[in-house]
Amino acid sequence: MALRLLTLAPACASVGGLVAGAWRVGRIHTSLQTKLQYGALANLLGDKASRKLTKGSKVITVDGNLCTGKGRVAKTIAESLGLKHFPEAGVHYITSVSGDGKPLDEELTGSCSLEKFYDNPHSNDGNSYRLQSWLYCNRLVQYADALEHLLSTGQGVVLERSIYSDFVFLEAMYNQGYIRKQCVDHYNEVKKLTAPEYLPPRVVVHIDIPVPEVQLRIQEKGDPHEMKATSAYLQDIENAYKKTFLPEMSEKCEVLIYSARDIRDAVKVVEDIEYLKYDKGPWLKQDDHNLQKMRMLVQDKLEVLNFTTIPVYLPEITVGAHQTDRVFHKFRELPGRRYAPGYNAEVGDKWIWLK
Repeated sequence: MALRLLTLAPACASVGGLVAGAWRVGRIHTSLQTKLQYGALANLLGDKASRKLTKGSKVITVDGNLCTGKGRVAKTIAESLGLKHFPEAGVHYITSVSGDGKPLDEELTGSCSLEKFYDNPHSNDGNSYRLQSWLYCNRLVQYADALEHLLSTGQGVVLERSIYSDFVFLEAMYNQGYIRKQCVDHYNEVKKLTAPEYLPPRVVVHIDIPVPEVQLRIQEKGDPHEMKATSAYLQDIENAYKKTFLPEMSEKCEVLIYSARDIRDAVKVVEDIEYLKYDKGPWLKQDDHNLQKMRMLVQDKLEVLNFTTIPVYLPEITVGAHQTDRVFHKFRELPGRRYAPGYNAEVGDKWIWLK
């Protein structure tokens, strides 16, 4: 125990040095990538999110069907308003922001494939729902990352699609017979347990482009897998946006809808966002206590994902204990995954032993 205290002693020498990220603690900490977690003490000492929030501290999401130009519009909004841009989270989002950042193989990324979904959405091995479930988890973590950034820095964020619009694809999958009713029930239960824990966007920008034009854009893009998406599937996505998503979000935040012609002028979109009144939604009711609680939640990604795991047997996503253990250890042994960023693996085992 004494040896451990001696090892930690340099850490107590200067709080300012630790915040700067330049200290080398016990010959283990060697990188500026380390990050101190926000806690109750920091809040007590005055590090309150409310003091960081400004007029530009907003969550903005850009939504729409496939190939509607969400990325271009989101990037323009972010650059024009000085916000942080979060590109659409795909199946590799979680692994791209941890470890060495390199994409992992299919077994370690939800055992699902987006390409396989487009090629064979009726596959009887459950790939379609595994994909939808895994994408929701990735977008949930990304949304938590976005909120953490906003609450920690005060800088607003712009996301391409979010957890609030993911269900439109689920509805389209079910309507087309790609997934079972039990999968829809499971997804809705997960969403009911997770989404209400987070503050919704302040603004939703929806790009409304007719399916025939969407198909034309997909053809121009040339992705051989996306080109197999049927017009019926794309139409169901559009219907779900208009009949369910937009009415629901209009009660929680500001909603801006643009046609293919209007969205070409992204500058006008930025001007419309700046002229909004922002006179509704749960953000107006937040105080220091609520923001501190939210900030504590979103920084703990294991807690964020905790309620996505429901103890129910569903063949599409249920994994046995032996397989789970094997995959977990396989993941931990990958380069850059065993230790947190900034720690020296050569002395890491000694550090663990000291603890």
